Amino acid sequence: MSRVTLSQWQMLAAVVDHGGFARAAEVVHKSPSTLNHAVHKLEEQLGVQVLEPIGRQVRLTEAGELLLRRARQLIESAASLEDVATRLAAGLEAEVVVAIDQIFPAAAQAKALERFSATYPQVRVQLHESVLNGGTEMLYDGRADLVVSGIEAQGFLGEPLVTVRFVAVAHPQHALHRLGRSLDLRDLAQYRQLVVRDSALRQATNAGWLKAEQRWTVSHLNTSLDMLRRGLGFAWMPETRIADELKNGQLKPLPLPAGGIREVPMQMIFRDRDRAGPAAHAMASALKQAVLSECARHDSILSNERP
Repeated sequence: MSRVTLSQWQMLAAVVDHGGFARAAEVVHKSPSTLNHAVHKLEEQLGVQVLEPIGRQVRLTEAGELLLRRARQLIESAASLEDVATRLAAGLEAEVVVAIDQIFPAAAQAKALERFSATYPQVRVQLHESVLNGGTEMLYDGRADLVVSGIEAQGFLGEPLVTVRFVAVAHPQHALHRLGRSLDLRDLAQYRQLVVRDSALRQATNAGWLKAEQRWTVSHLNTSLDMLRRGLGFAWMPETRIADELKNGQLKPLPLPAGGIREVPMQMIFRDRDRAGPAAHAMASALKQAVLSECARHDSILSNERP
């Protein structure tokens, strides 16, 4: 059994955080004598002095700093545990907020939402169609329960979900195709590249931009696709998004000996897996199942079309 209670550590932290017993007592709604007794009892039980007087104030001793640093982990873990219990007691979430990068296969996304809605029709879904750092920024800000992104999120553990294959394409009548030969970066740099804008507000990047002399930056992948069909530029597009256009000849892969194909591994990341409610977990499960079924179907179609 632990000799020191969690309450004692919480009271010590309050005294340190608020600069003394009197101010801490006001904040935590306990008398100064109660806090004083709790801290002295803690010191007796541990056999270590954790506070020392400095004039009318107190400060942590060197040993106290070490112990309180460890104790704060216990305090945070206890708060997290209580939050999980509160969520479980409250039952199902009223809403799930999901940020999914626009490069994620559209068919799998639609299938996942359909599957989720069939099981949890009363749960509202907020879907944010993010680009690049947009999803991870929502994760850092605590604005999304679940994120699907091709960008690593520092401080979070992601689960591999799907690898998205990109193909460099342009309209068959585009000037790059009319060159009638293999292309290199110098060729691409002379023509307009279509780029989708990073949806992050703070740390936006220009991933994939080749420093082309002309660049059009749009906000959605569908806008880029529409411009490609009109012959207004070239771009790297997710293969699953342009399968029909490649099949019917509206778009044609650029003849690049290297770099024409790119692969982006995507991860699914919970804001907090333990605190996530049943609806968030159900959404994650629906996304995984949809990826398995839809991507397998897409691979089957492509293999049947290839000679």
